[in-house]
Amino acid sequence: MVDKKTPLTETKVQTAEQRPIRVALTRGWRRRCPRCGKGRLLETYLKIAQSCPVCKLNYSHQRADDGPAYLTILIVGHLMAPLLHVSFVTWRPEPMVLFTIFAVGCVSLSLYLLPRIKGAIVAFQWARHMGGFGQAR
Repeated sequence: MVDKKTPLTETKVQTAEQRPIRVALTRGWRRRCPRCGKGRLLETYLKIAQSCPVCKLNYSHQRADDGPAYLTILIVGHLMAPLLHVSFVTWRPEPMVLFTIFAVGCVSLSLYLLPRIKGAIVAFQWARHMGGFGQAR
């Protein structure tokens, strides 16, 4: 039986504080702390710091693992493959010239995107209370 006293739209339960996803993703993309936006998220190129030096948010709960690499490959592949096709059909460059230009482009774009995507994934985990970030204050 359906309880007709309580509408289905009002049964939403909020167990944790709401964390703004867009703000967190922007801060993560900038490689900053998802909570305060001031502290550094990455200690080195891809190593996550232990905690935020400003607000002391513990980053040890993050589980980015291979996700940033897979997303980087997906994005770079979807951007560069059509460009490769269009440039080959339009200008017909020498194969080694084409390879050199696109190899440098793919590596450069990957090196640019990888730490930013990792920061965004960690920020997403924090904003959605994933892993141990649900208990972190």
